[in-house]
Amino acid sequence: MARMNVRQMWAAKLAGKPLPVALALPANGTGVGQDSAGVRARAPFAGVVLGIDPSLRGTGLALIEFAAGRAPLLLRCQTVKVHAKRPMAEALGEIHRAVAAMLDAATDVRHVALEQTIFVQNFQTAQILGAARGAAISAAALREKPVYEYAPLRVKQAVVGAGRASKEQMARTIMALLGHGRTLAFDEADAAGVALCHAFTWRE
Repeated sequence: MARMNVRQMWAAKLAGKPLPVALALPANGTGVGQDSAGVRARAPFAGVVLGIDPSLRGTGLALIEFAAGRAPLLLRCQTVKVHAKRPMAEALGEIHRAVAAMLDAATDVRHVALEQTIFVQNFQTAQILGAARGAAISAAALREKPVYEYAPLRVKQAVVGAGRASKEQMARTIMALLGHGRTLAFDEADAAGVALCHAFTWRE
């Protein structure tokens, strides 16, 4: 059997199709088993993840619920838009408040996942993006939510299967995985993508 990537394995499980022996879940329903070589199998992630795509003027947020036997469910999403004329301090406050509000409204959030900043054009841009990330992370930390970070390349590989996928490809794939009716804004799609990446690649 050809090797399946994480996204393909997740889709196969949700569709009730057989998985490779090393990844198949045991019949006892524990979610964790062993293959013929005694290798511990991976249990699918279960719970609610808040995905965040940090940006000073347009932070994307996406709250997704994962449960065995059904497709991921998008509970809520939004883009935290802050006008360019507003000071940086006010923008950071808006990001913190929006993340805090979403976490407070959904008390069952298990993990928070953020997209890492890998490449920036200059030092000032790096500072701004770092501040936006810090505002989001601080809201999660104050609520004692575990925070995980993923490189953009890893997110695309986990969700689309190609590290060089375009934003349009990402948005289309994410909508297909979520079965969502409306087109997501790019910031919201990116936030949903990092949440999906976390669930698809999570290891206990």
